[in-house]
Amino acid sequence: MRMLVAGKRTSERYLPEKDMQACGLFGVMNVAGERFGGEMAISAMVNMKCRGNGLGGGFAVYGLYPEYKDYYALHIMFERSCPQAKEQVDEFLTAHFHVVYDEEIPTDMRANVVNPPLVWRYFVAPRHQEEEGLAADEFVVEKVMFINTQVEGAYVFSSGKNMGVFKGVGFPEEIAEFFMLDRLYKGYIWTAHSRFPTNTPGWWGGAHPFSILDWTVVHNGEISSYGTNRRYLEMFGYYCTLYTDTEVMAYAVDLLMRRQGLPIEVVAKIFAPPMWDLIAHMDEDRRRLYSTLRMVYAPLLINGPFTVIVAHHNEMFGLTDRIRLRPITAAAAGDYVFLSSEEGAIRAVAPPLDLVWTPPGGEPVVARLHSRDHLASLARAV
Repeated sequence: MRMLVAGKRTSERYLPEKDMQACGLFGVMNVAGERFGGEMAISAMVNMKCRGNGLGGGFAVYGLYPEYKDYYALHIMFERSCPQAKEQVDEFLTAHFHVVYDEEIPTDMRANVVNPPLVWRYFVAPRHQEEEGLAADEFVVEKVMFINTQVEGAYVFSSGKNMGVFKGVGFPEEIAEFFMLDRLYKGYIWTAHSRFPTNTPGWWGGAHPFSILDWTVVHNGEISSYGTNRRYLEMFGYYCTLYTDTEVMAYAVDLLMRRQGLPIEVVAKIFAPPMWDLIAHMDEDRRRLYSTLRMVYAPLLINGPFTVIVAHHNEMFGLTDRIRLRPITAAAAGDYVFLSSEEGAIRAVAPPLDLVWTPPGGEPVVARLHSRDHLASLARAV
């Protein structure tokens, strides 16, 4: 069956025939820190086009703002039906930040995207955060949450340093064309997502990646524990406003890894813990550890089929649910490490691979910047 939808600049637009395959994920990192363009990520998503339905696509790029690397880069979308939103946000940012530069994010309006909002970026430094008793990162999180919950028609969808999220309604290659990603930006990590929403709306803010500070998450699956996860995160000042279950993953990662300092190897066992009957047969030290994690962090157990690719500065990792109900493939070629929903997408864009494997369920695949002998460390994980 072929589905016909309205396009922005064309009278009609055909979506490809597809079977239900769920969302498409892709991540590529140069562990030597060399910046490269978006061609690999964009082409990989085109190779997996059948995984999306045109209702959401997006990219996260790390290392793209070297000239403003010491400032938080706020990407904010404003609904055109709320013309007062930008004025309110400008006043709020001026009161709480030093705004060193701001501009409308360059876009190509010839791209085939639907109802784009006004998308603006601000490079800022916190003002007077010491008076509020907050570290800079906490100050930014608090202000992002205020805008997203209190300013109608405004959504901060990226807030880290020297990184940025670009997303919207459309296929990933259409979003890339709209933001001119292959022409304007280079980075040492690119992650990408093609969305097939099943129970939440397809809208600009609900596309992936989801981000807070420099943490970004792309997700394939369905989080049936969303209500429990969301209520727990609200106790720590995180509020979900973007109408999709994946938002909890970005905030949970920030809470556990940045605020509480837990390594990904431990966080993986919070999100996808061993079953109780397996814990009962572990040695005493492991049994005590995993029992404690399951009891203390029970509200952050991610229930349901999922695969995520998470990135922040200097690191990218992939993780699936315990029984791997959503696929992920890992690979390496020279200084590049790849994570993808499909091996074919990696092979379509990568040089000859040194390693390729399917990670076990619940076990993270981790790539780190400037890691020595990263191929050997990855091989030990195979």
